[in-house]
Order: sequence, then structure tokens, then C-alpha cells
Amino acid sequence: MRFLMRSLMGLMLLTVTLGLLGVSVATILEAGRVREASQSARRPAAERVFAVNVDVLQPQDVRPVLTAYGDLQSAVQLELRAATGGTLQELAADFRDGGRVSAGEVLFRVDPAAYETDLALAESDLDAARAEEQEAAIGLDLAREEMAAAERQVELRRAALARSEDLRTRGVGTAADLEAAQLALASAEQALTGRRLAIAQAEARINRAGIATARAQIARDEAARDLANTVEVAPFSGVLTDVDGVLGRLVSVNEKLGLLIDPNALEVAFRISNAEFARLADGDGDILPLEVVAGLEVDGIELSVTGVLDRAGGAVGSGQSGRLVYARLDAGQPGLLRPGAFMQVRVTEPSLRNVAVVPSTAVNAAGALLLLGGEDRLEEVQVAVLRRQGDQVIVGEVPFGRTYVTERLPQLGPGVRVRPVGPEGAAAPEPMVALSAERRAVLVAQVSGNARMPEAVKQRILTALEADEVPQQMLDRLESGSQGG
Repeated sequence: MRFLMRSLMGLMLLTVTLGLLGVSVATILEAGRVREASQSARRPAAERVFAVNVDVLQPQDVRPVLTAYGDLQSAVQLELRAATGGTLQELAADFRDGGRVSAGEVLFRVDPAAYETDLALAESDLDAARAEEQEAAIGLDLAREEMAAAERQVELRRAALARSEDLRTRGVGTAADLEAAQLALASAEQALTGRRLAIAQAEARINRAGIATARAQIARDEAARDLANTVEVAPFSGVLTDVDGVLGRLVSVNEKLGLLIDPNALEVAFRISNAEFARLADGDGDILPLEVVAGLEVDGIELSVTGVLDRAGGAVGSGQSGRLVYARLDAGQPGLLRPGAFMQVRVTEPSLRNVAVVPSTAVNAAGALLLLGGEDRLEEVQVAVLRRQGDQVIVGEVPFGRTYVTERLPQLGPGVRVRPVGPEGAAAPEPMVALSAERRAVLVAQVSGNARMPEAVKQRILTALEADEVPQQMLDRLESGSQGG
């Protein structure tokens, strides 16, 4: 019985001991939670301030640059075609693709034997026609002399008839003499009419001979041209391309043998939109003589040549849009630029006055700009986007002199408070506040007693608090933290 009582007593003491131990553990845990809760008490959320890059809107005059791409081509070129058919008898030494020729140099020659024969025959026919014309002229002169003799004979016959009639009237002459005189006069008049007909025939012969001579002259000139066309001479110095000619080859009339281009008379053709064309044209629709720079990059080296806008295409073209514009280029370094190259063209447009140039990141797609307002809060303003070129935007209708945000971030918007960094931030330093001794001591004690603040930050703040004036933004953060604690 005593053993049972001792066992129950021991069990009771063990239970009480375990209960007290549990209460102690719970008390310790609760104290830890209370301490942790007191240390991690959150401060009231302060307004977040974003650092932004800013700049000032300055009015200026800007000449925008229009960038386009086009093909380089020669403004002076000549198709080399065979004006006469025959065998290629002679070719220039550089008559090949890429060969250079000089003005007046013989490019190719067609065998002239047949054309020399035709010219000789034409000259012979011309000589015969001229001889016939001379003979007709001599015959006309003879016919006129015969007519003059016939006219004198008629006059004599008339005089003889008059004498016979006079003798007949006086009773001296006979009727037979009068009749013979009348017959002689009629015969002379008939001979005179024949002479007149001969003159008319001689004059007609001269006309026919003149026509034959003219035709012979035309045939002779044509034969001479055909003979001259057997030789093709370069009208200007240039470079040959698309050459298709071999000695001994039989060519036909108008067959193309090559293309001669002038590498110094270059122009570039490029296509622009209708809106861009309207900016490059005057009120009458004529292209303005604006400055142009055409460039070609070769192995990292840019070959560029200056020029001026020359003309616009006469028609848009089937299936095309915009306008085709031609720019006449100045003579560049020989041999570096050749027709057919793909060029980048930069056209300097007319000047835009009273505009601002801002980074492309400062303007959104809707053409809105963020300005720095009162208390460093952002304001949004709508601007007129005039040009977008590269990483810059030319805008108009802007409040000049105001500070704007150079880079719109997703978190920025109207009403957001920011900390400006840039020309405007440097011009307006952060406001400073002078501290009293009591206020300084309270802030130093607050910073020194903050166990959660890193040591480096704490030392930097304590150093700043020792100065005569302290930044207003630092005071606002420390005092808001003290109120929250």
C-alpha cells in the first residue's frame, strides 16, 4: 500500500514538473514573438520617387535628313549597234566588258568592200546623170538657135509675101508668084512651130536629167553613209559593258554589240513616298535642288559622293507606289563607283524653324511628352511629331524652356513624383535645412540606435548630420522612419 502511494506521488510530481516546463517554454516563445514583432514593425509606406534623366526644350532651326535607297546609273550611255550588216573586220584593243575607250577611238569596223563597191557604182551613176544633164542643156541651146533661125526665116517669108502682094497690086506680079510666097510663109511658120516643140522637149529633158541627177546624188550619199557606218567611233570617253562581239563574226543590221557608259556622269534613282515627295517639291510640283549624299559601304569603308536633286519620274509605274526621284551626282573618284551599285541616299530637306529635337525614347507612339511640373511631379503634353530620324525625333508645338523626361519608363506617368537627373537637376540643387542642437541630437540617437541599418550607411548619415545644413530629403526619410517606429 505504501509502495502504491509513493508511486502515485512520484507520478503527480512528474506531471507537475512537465506542466511547469511546458509553461516556461510557452512563455519564452511568446516573449520571442513579441520581441520579433516589435522589431519588425513596418513603417508607413512612403511615396516612391523615381530618378529620371531630364533636359530642357530649346527652340532651334533643323534641316531634317531623308534617308532612302536606290540604284546608281549613268546619265550618259550609248548602245553600240551595227548600222550595217557584214563581217566584223576590226575591234578596238579594249573592246571587252569593262574596257575603257577614249572619245574618237574606233570601236569596231565592218568589212567595207561591198559598201565601197556600192559607193563606186553610185558615183558612176551620178556622173552619168550629170553628163545627161549637160547634154540636155546643150540640146536646149541648139534648139533655141534653130528657133531663132526659124523666126528669121518667117520674117523673110512675110516680107517676100508683102512684096508679091504689092507687085500684084501694081499689075507687075503674077498670081503664081503670090501663091508661091504664101506657101513659103506657111512652110516657115510650120518649121517655127516644130522648133518650139523641140525647145519644149529639150526643157523637159533637162528637168528629167535634173531629177535623175538628184536621185543619183541621193543614192551616192546613201552609199557613202553606209560606208561610213561600217566604222563605229566612240562619241565620248567611257567604259564598255554588255560586250558581245568577236572578230570574223557576221552581224546583222541593228544588232547590239555592247553598251558604252560614262562613269563620271552618274545619277542615282530612288523611290520615296508621296508625303516625302511633297516635302521635296515646290508649289508647282517641281523637285527642289536639294543637297544629296549617296554612299556605298565597302568592307567597312563608306564611299560617298555629293550631288543635287535633278528631277522626278514622269509616271508612277504599274504596281508601284510613291514617286521615283533622280539625283545628279558630282564627279567622284574614278573607278570607285560604277552604275548598278545599290546606294544609300541622304537628302537634306528644307529647314524647319522653331522646333525641338528630343530623343526617340522621350515621345510615345501617341506623340505625348512628359514634362517636369511643380513639386517634381510629371505632366503629360501632346506635341506634333514632325520627323523621326534615327534615335531622334523632331517635334513642334512644344512649351520651350520647360524640362522634359528624356526616357519614358513604364512606371512613369502624369502625377508621378521624380528626382530629375541631368542639366535641370544640376541647375536646381537639393534644398538644405539648418538643424537645431536638440533636433540634431534626436536624429543622431535615432540613427545610432537603429540595429537594422548597415554600418556603412549609418556612418554616412551620421557624417551628414554633423554638417551645419542637412539635405531636406534625408530629414524627411529619417523623421518618417521615427514616426513609424
